[in-house]
Amino acid sequence: MLASCLLAACAPASDDGDGNGATLTAEITTSLGVISLELYPDAAPVSVANFVEHAQAGHYDGGSFYRAVRPDNDRPGIEPMHLIQGGYGFDGLPEADGIAHEPTEQTGLSHVRGAISMARFDPGTATTEFFIMVDDYPDLDSGPGRRNPDEAGYAVFGQVIAGMEVVEAIAEQETSLEEAPEDFQYPQFIVEPVRIESVRVVHANARGQQ
Repeated sequence: MLASCLLAACAPASDDGDGNGATLTAEITTSLGVISLELYPDAAPVSVANFVEHAQAGHYDGGSFYRAVRPDNDRPGIEPMHLIQGGYGFDGLPEADGIAHEPTEQTGLSHVRGAISMARFDPGTATTEFFIMVDDYPDLDSGPGRRNPDEAGYAVFGQVIAGMEVVEAIAEQETSLEEAPEDFQYPQFIVEPVRIESVRVVHANARGQQ
């Protein structure tokens, strides 16, 4: 209910193309500092509503950033990514239903530095897990010749507006293969995961509000 109220307070889920679409401001408070986000319900209404609902339900409280993908630990033979992944846990909240996938070709968003996007297995399986880009990586966008064979890409739904130094500090944490899920092949999992104290929506900005 709270998520619906917040989204309704912003504006209808459409964009007039003037850059003044509705936004929400959210804060991820971690043991290393605060990451402030601008979320885009006009562009990615399903992903934003899902993130807000889990945040307001407290599902991220006590979670963590547990994965840091960097050029030194990404899979060989492919252009490396640079991002951090976090949320409830690598497989997501067990009882959470997957949400409809919102590809970047639909939303007009992209995996640029600071973008926050939904982690998933197959399209439509995203639940609670998300990742934040440390560097641009357009191969995570939808389209042919991209990182995943399904060509669906990942669903960007917001952008870091403050706290990139916290994102970078998380990305620099020691990683190991020993911390990874079974059958995972790359040493990308943080030895001492960075605790998420809370995730909260702190402000709703109506269309055009300064």
